[in-house]
Amino acid sequence: MSDIDRSTATQPEAAAFRRLVAHLRERTDVQNIDLMNLAGFCRNCLSNWYQEAAAEHGIARSKDAAREIVYGMPYKEWQQRYQTEAPPQAQADFAKSTAAGHKQ
Repeated sequence: MSDIDRSTATQPEAAAFRRLVAHLRERTDVQNIDLMNLAGFCRNCLSNWYQEAAAEHGIARSKDAAREIVYGMPYKEWQQRYQTEAPPQAQADFAKSTAAGHKQ
């Protein structure tokens, strides 16, 4: 990253974030527990990171507002439309991962 200044680096970083969010919005078939088990983060984590980054820049965002940015709709609506019951094995893998100290 030393070859470009911080403000210039922000542009492609923001574009990559927007692309990731768009991809996650399209992949409603991929449940958050699947993301957590495979990658150690989910849509909720991403919205929390967004909320924290906004706060670092003096921008107040509620948890719900940050989630709406990531989900593309209110979180409760996304849950009703797309969230399914996690299979027992996914739940067991998640429990094992969080017991091992991985953050939710």
